[in-house]
Amino acid sequence: MPENNMDKPKIVTCTAPVNIAVVKYWGKRNEELILPINSSLSVTLHQDQLKTTTTVATSRSFQEDRIWLNGKEEDITHPRLQSCLREIRRLARKRRNDGDPSVDSTGLSHKVHICSVNNFPTAAGLASSAAGFACLVYTLARVFGVEGELSGIARQGSGSACRSMYGGFVQWIMGDKDDGKDSLAQQVEPQTHWPELRILVLVASAERKPVGSTSGMQTSVQTSCLLKHRAQSVVPERMVEMIDAVRRKDFPAFAELTMKDSNQFHATCLDTYPPIFYLSSVSHQVISLVHRYNKHYGETRVAYTFDAGPNAVIFTLEQHVSEIVQVVQHFFPPDTNGEDFIKGLPVSRAPLSEELKRGIGLEPMAKGINYIISTKAGPGPCVVEDPTQHLLSSDGLPKKTV
Repeated sequence: MPENNMDKPKIVTCTAPVNIAVVKYWGKRNEELILPINSSLSVTLHQDQLKTTTTVATSRSFQEDRIWLNGKEEDITHPRLQSCLREIRRLARKRRNDGDPSVDSTGLSHKVHICSVNNFPTAAGLASSAAGFACLVYTLARVFGVEGELSGIARQGSGSACRSMYGGFVQWIMGDKDDGKDSLAQQVEPQTHWPELRILVLVASAERKPVGSTSGMQTSVQTSCLLKHRAQSVVPERMVEMIDAVRRKDFPAFAELTMKDSNQFHATCLDTYPPIFYLSSVSHQVISLVHRYNKHYGETRVAYTFDAGPNAVIFTLEQHVSEIVQVVQHFFPPDTNGEDFIKGLPVSRAPLSEELKRGIGLEPMAKGINYIISTKAGPGPCVVEDPTQHLLSSDGLPKKTV
């Protein structure tokens, strides 16, 4: 019997969040280590609405490292995956060699099986790689008994993954060392800091984006003069202003900086040669809608930001959520009923005045938005204690495959 017990896999499951940058990261100074040309700042979204779940199993009986993503086996030899695996194993060996009794030295030579699922569209510009690599690194660290600063390892999987290692409001400090040791994420404020802040993800398209972030960034770094100006002359000051706005919970200042930064990021995409178009006609309509809504009230009540994809992320305060959702529903009439259109945190219905509709004055765009995810700032990665939630069975294979 003890023989079988030795072969029984060690299994750990964790979850990690999506983050949305309000000061964008675009462009690397080192491709291999994923070192950015500018610092960035993000808001971590709540895992009740958007998360990656990852299970890692290790066993003496496993023949090779394997990975399944959303039910389908993927290539484990991907350089970025290998980089994360190598770093975690190296740190575990270092701890063992330093005489740390908590490191299970027998498991260090075992192969791993990794199974990961997202509860949101993958590769559609919703930061799936950030949540995915943050979750992978966090779970591997738990399996191999590695503690301490992990954002530098997550960064080597996907740049923005380093920011998903923390909850709330997070900055990724670009650093200036060649080895990237000082290019790390740091929490600015926890998720409890600004409880009134609400986030609406407007999913315009769940399809894979036409130009991936990695190749898009490479072309921008090579060809965009605006990108160099942005990194050197705009972002440093904007980071200071954004952190100040977050700390003071100054929504108008936060909103204006967020929109200006999103616009400038997409301007650098247009300034790239050949140009990159991540925004769609629906995205442009959302931008018009937000500015007209704010103008109608004579104050900044709502802000948009767009990552490398057409989906808008809307920031507002709790008291305005109901009306803004109604406005979106009116100007982007869905083909489903209201319940299916809004996912996540419940949103109460609010009447729309004719005056507001006239003030915005746009032609409705049917089916432009598939659905809205209503959420707020949330915590960083966490361990799932319930063994029934493991994605891998006791034999180390996925419970569900496609």
